[in-house]
Amino acid sequence: MNVLRNEFAKLRHLHLVALAASMTAGIVALTVVGTMTGDVAQHASALSLAGLSLAFPLVSPLMIAVVASRTIDIEHHGNGWLLSRATGVTLGELLRAKVVSAGLVVTTATVVAVSLGALLGGTKPLWTWLGYAGAMVVVNLAVLTLHLTVSTLAVNQLISLGIGVLGTVVAICASGFPSWLAHLTPWGYYALASAADYRGDHVMTLSPSYTSVAGLAVVGVALFLFVTARLDRQEFLA
Repeated sequence: MNVLRNEFAKLRHLHLVALAASMTAGIVALTVVGTMTGDVAQHASALSLAGLSLAFPLVSPLMIAVVASRTIDIEHHGNGWLLSRATGVTLGELLRAKVVSAGLVVTTATVVAVSLGALLGGTKPLWTWLGYAGAMVVVNLAVLTLHLTVSTLAVNQLISLGIGVLGTVVAICASGFPSWLAHLTPWGYYALASAADYRGDHVMTLSPSYTSVAGLAVVGVALFLFVTARLDRQEFLA
């Protein structure tokens, strides 16, 4: 618990809340723009869902990469890994604590963005909004966990940020991918979790692929626990 308290204490100095607020603001702003393209009176909820489904892949991947980079970079440049190991905290334990602390920030930003989108378009049907919010939380946490792991293993944070840029491109294009191809990267799940989309000039509500998102959660957790278990046995990062 001490290591987790320390990670939450670090959040104040890393400006992660400001970054998360920027992510939320960007998503909501793009959603507002999206709702201006159709008949809001008749399709307000679907338009808002479609706007969010376009905004999340545009904004989230890179912003999450920045959050992860800031979270980890302080350890690389401040000998944090070594200091934590000297106090009996393993590398894997510290990384798991960072996933929890940064994950709470990203989860809050995601839920707030979806909630504001719901206010724009109305919350009916409620289960669609709740399901979409849950799916987006899972996808964003999967992307965050990947970036935290990459940032930990690679001292040069440009690698993680570069992956974030590439992930943004993949997320934007994933709606045009075959389903099997979208399943191969965590960014493809932004398309699989979409709750609405445009068909020509018309917007239609979709059913997110909850089974796929659940599979992403299971595989992501399993891979992360495997990696951190190996880090638990390391004295130092290579």
